[in-house]
Amino acid sequence: MLSDVTLDLPVRPTLPAVLTALDAAGAAVLVAPPGTGKTTLAPLAVADRVDGRVVIAQPRRVAARAAARRMADLLGERVGDRVGYAVRGERRVSPATRIEVVTTGLLVRRLHHDPELPGTGAVLLDECHERQLDADLALAFTVEARATLRPDLWLLAMSATPDTDRFAALLGGATPAPVVRAESALHPVRRIWTPPPRPVAPPGAGPVDRALLDHVAATVRRALREQDGDVLVFLPGAGEIAAVAGRLADLRDTVALLPLHGRQRGSEQDAALRPRTDDRRRVVLSTALAETSLTVPGVRTVVDAGLSRVPRIDLARGLGALVTVPVSRAAATQRAGRAGREAPGCVYRCWSEATHERLPARPEPEIATADLTGFALELAAWGSPDGVGLALPDAPPAAAMTVARDTLETLGAVDATGRITGRGRAIASAGAHPRLARALLDAADRVGSDRAAEVVALLAEESAAGPGDDLVAGWRRLRAGVDAGATARWRAEVRRLRAALPDRASATSDRLTDDLTAGLVVGLAYPERLARVRRPGGSSYLMTGGTAAELAAGSSLAGADWLAVAVADRRPGAPSARIRRATGLDEATAREAAGPLLSTRREVGWSDGDVVAREVTRLGAIELVARRLDRPDRAEITAALLTGLRQEGLGLLPWTPAARGLRERMAFCRLHLDDGWPDVDDEALLDAAPTWLGPELAAGRRRADLNRVDVASALRRLLPWVQAARLDEFAPERIEVPSGSRIRVDYADPAAPVLAVKLQETFGWPAAPRIAGGRVPVLLHLLSPAGQPVAVTADLASFWRTGYPQVRAELRGRYPRHPWPEDPDTATPTRRAAPRRR
Repeated sequence: MLSDVTLDLPVRPTLPAVLTALDAAGAAVLVAPPGTGKTTLAPLAVADRVDGRVVIAQPRRVAARAAARRMADLLGERVGDRVGYAVRGERRVSPATRIEVVTTGLLVRRLHHDPELPGTGAVLLDECHERQLDADLALAFTVEARATLRPDLWLLAMSATPDTDRFAALLGGATPAPVVRAESALHPVRRIWTPPPRPVAPPGAGPVDRALLDHVAATVRRALREQDGDVLVFLPGAGEIAAVAGRLADLRDTVALLPLHGRQRGSEQDAALRPRTDDRRRVVLSTALAETSLTVPGVRTVVDAGLSRVPRIDLARGLGALVTVPVSRAAATQRAGRAGREAPGCVYRCWSEATHERLPARPEPEIATADLTGFALELAAWGSPDGVGLALPDAPPAAAMTVARDTLETLGAVDATGRITGRGRAIASAGAHPRLARALLDAADRVGSDRAAEVVALLAEESAAGPGDDLVAGWRRLRAGVDAGATARWRAEVRRLRAALPDRASATSDRLTDDLTAGLVVGLAYPERLARVRRPGGSSYLMTGGTAAELAAGSSLAGADWLAVAVADRRPGAPSARIRRATGLDEATAREAAGPLLSTRREVGWSDGDVVAREVTRLGAIELVARRLDRPDRAEITAALLTGLRQEGLGLLPWTPAARGLRERMAFCRLHLDDGWPDVDDEALLDAAPTWLGPELAAGRRRADLNRVDVASALRRLLPWVQAARLDEFAPERIEVPSGSRIRVDYADPAAPVLAVKLQETFGWPAAPRIAGGRVPVLLHLLSPAGQPVAVTADLASFWRTGYPQVRAELRGRYPRHPWPEDPDTATPTRRAAPRRR
């Protein structure tokens, strides 16, 4: 077949070495830079040397169709003759087909169906460096099938990056497979560094900085002025493509603006890959879809925004998000290579050369960041639940695999050991994500096989529903054929899914409206995403999984009491998820869809500041019905009161002056005396609450009962009888002063208890009293007749000698009716003033 092609591409001289390596080892790695022709010519060369069909696996459907079309064009044939392709829902082959281009996912399904791959003489894994999940599985399964069943099967891994030692080791086993390199690209590509004129916000979970999009559009205009040919622009997503296209809208008379991304119909994607049909230059605005395998005819210039969009999974919530990240150096090289496919070209990189050196060397493999539920089911169906012993380039992350296996076990797809069940094989055979396959199988009896397949096909191909977040509106558009291409693809997927179901009756299908049918199917697939509105008429919802979710402003679904959320994402750090696609349903259907999440239980606890005793029915995190319990268990009430104390603190109790004083005296004794005195700080009292508050807690029923507790009496329960008997001795509540008054001692600072007393009442007191068995002197706050402090001392004798004369001199004129003797040691103490003279 290669002899039928005259096109001379850089990889062609390398192909004999590739064939020699395959002849010798049966497996090999071909490393060829972008633009060398490996995708186009290597399958033709291999087909000349093997008897069976050559299957070449591509990561993307658009690349599979494009590669088949390119090879057929070189042979001067139609697609489906000697070169054909097969992607999900579409296959163009014939008995004459020698080369079949398939997606990696389809190859995985064929390996499950029959790992011997009868009739196949060689498998070529293209773009294996991209490290998508299906590509990793296709590599691992094909290597094992070749080792155990088909030693005659040729296996060639093809990569555009030089980091191939890992693949050589995986393919060769004990002896690494030979690596053949095609060093030069077809045409040189000149690099032009064009960083934005001012700093832009770094990429992340939010929108791309508008200033960067302005700069990309300006760079496209510059490229059109400075270079010939068409321009290929790399942007992270469809939103940015639309934004830049809008900034270039004034060029439409002279330039054709063509988007290229995964949400388009196949015909729209193919249009960007065909040569121009008029004199207008083309600007193709693409995601990473055009990064590898594809040749966009006429392109001489690449403008690279330097960003990629990758999935991230929130394992705890089961929600994903698309996060914008800087492009890797390997991907930037791939993108630049698109400019040199047909002639010398150039690439405008919208970042600096210094920034380029700081970029990651290569993209993060999908296995490190993605939802692994489908991956885990594929491993279980292969008979290797943990992937141990398989030729996987990287082991799956343990946490993500644990979540995936738990999900599969919940679906009934695997048993407790991770082995696939009969139901799991039925789920795997549907060729859809395990959640969607489960919904297809379980909904068919309730809504009918046809309608179940229609909704699942809609969920499997998110872009098919068209604009807006109303899933049912999209379903109706597809049934009406508003977009003929989208409807055709959708109906093909419906037929494929329907064929995976056994024939069954549809007698119950007319019982549910479209909304309820879609809601039931979505709920079966994603029971943790059933959501109830938080406030009537609002757009904020709580999902059964416990995550808050918001509808977009102006959504037609706002105000629906219940939603079945098909698509939602949550940006890292965001307080709630964003609802992307959903349908309304009622509570009864939500209960039916998420039956295992339905629970009814008695709840006695502390909530909203008081004891709550009720019986609650919940659907996951959503409270459906609650009724008061008339006779709650006494022990549960006690536990709830304790919880309230621990949550809200001892302030729930009525701390009278007597209670505070007793606690302070106990704290004083613990500080200054030997062990045996109880700790009465907050933490200790809360820990010991069942002891000292036991009777009150046992008798209480609500918060108000705590406010009636005699705290002082309760605290005394903490004192052993020996300490209780000596408390007044060691920490007297009051001390008698020389005047005969009994003054309260302030123990607020247990290190220095205070006695505040009028100075005249202490005459004749030679020294300050000592407490705690004479260990601690009392700090005297000596007061004026008006009650104002005039001195603070614990050494009264010293005060009488040195401090008192100055105080006497200052105050005797101000308070003439009060005694100010020269010798306070011998004066008579008094708490009274002399009578006024008449």
